[in-house]
Amino acid sequence: MDVTEILNILPHRYPMLLVDRVLEIEPGQRIVGLKNVSANEPFFAGHFPGRPVMPGVLIIEALAQCGGVLLMSGLQNPEDKVIYFLSVDGVKFRRPVIPGDQLVLELDLVQGRGKRGKLKGIARVDGRVAAEATILGQVMDR
Repeated sequence: MDVTEILNILPHRYPMLLVDRVLEIEPGQRIVGLKNVSANEPFFAGHFPGRPVMPGVLIIEALAQCGGVLLMSGLQNPEDKVIYFLSVDGVKFRRPVIPGDQLVLELDLVQGRGKRGKLKGIARVDGRVAAEATILGQVMDR
């Protein structure tokens, strides 16, 4: 799934769209997405000058957006829906993410009921864990 297809599912736009591509998807089960971290990202100007590091909250947001694609996949008329995240638990940051990194976003649906889903997510760079979290989201009408 390329960025054009992602834009049809998620309401996010520049500079808040943090998923560039979906590499794998098993609707209702699992997703693997990609975020190319560019030196041109607007947050690097202030976080931190001379030592750019992607803010942890944006790594978690990238995981949440990728999870949103998974929860919205298979829904009829996803353009009429929006996903809201209700909680984020067990967040751990393992290593910094810097310009030039490719953030691989892997999420598994661990519990789903109706329009709600609990996702376990791991963000990796070069196969090493950068961050992890458990995210609860709910699909709602726009």
